[in-house]
Amino acid sequence: MAGKRPGLTTHVLDTARGRPAAGMRVELVRDGAIVAAVTLNEDGRTDSPLLSEATFAPGRWELRFHVGAYFRALGLGDDPPFHDVVAVAVNLRADRGHYHVPLLVSPFGYTTYRGS
Repeated sequence: MAGKRPGLTTHVLDTARGRPAAGMRVELVRDGAIVAAVTLNEDGRTDSPLLSEATFAPGRWELRFHVGAYFRALGLGDDPPFHDVVAVAVNLRADRGHYHVPLLVSPFGYTTYRGS
């Protein structure tokens, strides 16, 4: 990953329906404060990076995926939801290039990994 410009992006795939999680709210948090809040587009992605090269800062960040509200709006899952907000904490380093954090989600489980 070295050599790529630093940044942070994400996308979410709804594995229960086999499509992108369009409309899901995602928050980027640093030190307990919400730095950015976005709604995923039709491709289940943000329209711009959560952290660009200009706004990138190394350290601990948290992505909060509002999966409970997303599935509730679709009439899927339990009420209250099994997963409400899925928080993924990541440690970013300036010398590791771009970070991409995908989330695969259903009403009852999720998987994440470092993408490319």
